[in-house]
Amino acid sequence: MMRIHYVLVFLLLAGPGLLTTTPALDAQDASKPSPSGGAKSANPAPSSDERKGAQQYTGTYSFLKDGEFVQLTVEDDGRITGFISRFGDSESDKGAFLDQFFKTGKLEGSKLSFTTQVVHGVDYDFKGSVERGEGKAPGDEAYFVLKGTLTENTTDANKKVTTHSQDVVFKAFPQNAGPPGA
Repeated sequence: MMRIHYVLVFLLLAGPGLLTTTPALDAQDASKPSPSGGAKSANPAPSSDERKGAQQYTGTYSFLKDGEFVQLTVEDDGRITGFISRFGDSESDKGAFLDQFFKTGKLEGSKLSFTTQVVHGVDYDFKGSVERGEGKAPGDEAYFVLKGTLTENTTDANKKVTTHSQDVVFKAFPQNAGPPGA
């Protein structure tokens, strides 16, 4: 009974921030090497202003065809999570809506890269940047754009991989509008 009392007091004193952590994040933090001997890290942690600036890139962006989109979320540590929602192109999934979640993603300054999971033999790699677009105010369509090279990797039944790269510009959707069909 006394232990429960101490745990409750600790939770009250620690505040709500303690309750928002997840075991996965805690494990990631524990696995990061700490700098030894007070030496500065080669990649210093971004300041809170930099994190807030990068988090403004979080949102929904156009993809290759009308009705397709990229959902991008910038995490505090510059890690990118999200997915691509697209129409299937193969005979077995023609016209079906497919979600391809990011396997990896990273934002360093304005440099953006992500790789998707393989779905029905197709995965995507994006390497580029987040830039200011033609939108006039935050929340406007194309206020930010994802500009870079998108590589589509298609694996056939014989495990042969075909790669197609193209330069792309994906425009941010207006903030008061959701993805198509929402």
